Amino acid sequence: MTRVLITGGAGFIGRHLADHLLSLRDVEVTVLDNESLGDRKHLDLDRLRFVGGDLRSSEDVSTALEGVDAVVHLAADTRVMDSIDNPAHNFDNNVVGTFTLLERCRELGVRRVVAASTGGAILGDVPPPVHEEMVARPTSPYGASKLMLEGYLNAYASSFGVSTAALRFSNIYGPRSFHKGSVVAHFFKRILTGEPLVVYGDGSQKRDYLYAGDLVRVIWAAVQSDAEGAYQLGTGIPTTLNQLLDAMRGVTGLDLDVRYEDFRAGEVRDTWCAIDRARANLGFDPSTPLEAGLQVTWDWFQAQSA
Repeated sequence: MTRVLITGGAGFIGRHLADHLLSLRDVEVTVLDNESLGDRKHLDLDRLRFVGGDLRSSEDVSTALEGVDAVVHLAADTRVMDSIDNPAHNFDNNVVGTFTLLERCRELGVRRVVAASTGGAILGDVPPPVHEEMVARPTSPYGASKLMLEGYLNAYASSFGVSTAALRFSNIYGPRSFHKGSVVAHFFKRILTGEPLVVYGDGSQKRDYLYAGDLVRVIWAAVQSDAEGAYQLGTGIPTTLNQLLDAMRGVTGLDLDVRYEDFRAGEVRDTWCAIDRARANLGFDPSTPLEAGLQVTWDWFQAQSA
């Protein structure tokens, strides 16, 4: 039996991961979430243990870690532009929260911590594809907070023997993301309400879009492994924002109202990742084509507005 704690487990990725783990044999799930964005009502509360609490509270974290073998650390303030507006809030949640979690894991003997990191924001505006050997040069407080997370993961692995890995997520999309500010969710919500889609820049900027179903499988593979260090997780396929919009036109069947404005400071222009290390060490195989993933996501968004 493997007992897994998911921090931020009531959020978008956490809900996908909780359902995936509950579908497996011999896995017990605990979720810690302060419900600032997620909501426990979306979880299968009959099959998992829910702890309502804050990652920055040692007491809450200790309660959530009772009997736990491994942690998937997803809880974070993830919005780049919000981190520029309020860097102190981002630091408090992402850095102080991570430190509190690692301290309790060390004290309680939790053997494995797999944490969500980021690709483009942590490395800065560098020539893609990004990979794990690149020197980090964050362009936003959010990216800096994830660099500090990776530093603490490495330090606790070396100093205290806590087995750790950082998974650098690319742009994750999928159902259950209605509250998210990421581009796919944001655009689908505006399409549903008939509002124009605002693109900052000329739409040529490139990103790497990974479907949530592919992500949760590799997270579980990372939990089961002893792989340490950072791993880039994406598809390895660069997609321009204009290409994404064309794919959205295809799945919605609508002629979208798109408006272009100036690029915003702090945002990386182009980023996609090389995933060779994750393929080799974690068996990573992102198999969902963008159009197929967008179709499932759009169908879910439509069902929520019905």
